[in-house]
Amino acid sequence: MIQEFFQSFNIFTENEIEDFLKLFEKKRLNKHDFFVQEGEKCKEIAFIESGVFRSYYISDEGKDITYCFRFPNDLIASYSSFISEKPSLENMQAISQTDILVIKKEKIEELVNKNPTWIKFLKIIAEQEYIELEKRFFQLQRDSAAQRYASLLENHPNYIQDIPLQYLASYLGITQRHLSRIRRDISF
Repeated sequence: MIQEFFQSFNIFTENEIEDFLKLFEKKRLNKHDFFVQEGEKCKEIAFIESGVFRSYYISDEGKDITYCFRFPNDLIASYSSFISEKPSLENMQAISQTDILVIKKEKIEELVNKNPTWIKFLKIIAEQEYIELEKRFFQLQRDSAAQRYASLLENHPNYIQDIPLQYLASYLGITQRHLSRIRRDISF
């Protein structure tokens, strides 16, 4: 899976991919384990092989707000903490058992210094993160909760059942009761 992920960018040779894949460490996280917690510095990036993560923060009122899910074939990191080397403002938690491949920031920096193609790769990832953030922003502004749920269902049908209702409702910005009505209406 990870090899195909890097091949999809069409910027690395097969030998380059094989060489840097050796730098990844395989880890398993159990349900409710954290990849990053608020207040910690994010010093690694992971590729999700299996399982689902949620990103959330605690509001000033003490409310748990889920704003992002990450699925297999995604990278996961507290991106702003990773690049700024400041403590994370978010939590990234496994909501199912997960298998991830992790690479430390120092290893990425070594790769960047050895191979300028990594600069191009990191630029592409930064652009994708920006586009995803913009898409989420517009989705929250334009789409109804039912449309946002339908989009999630369309893009990740195999994983939606792994996400507890309270996290889905929080992600959609609605109550669990409203989510139940949406799910009933969508399933006909």
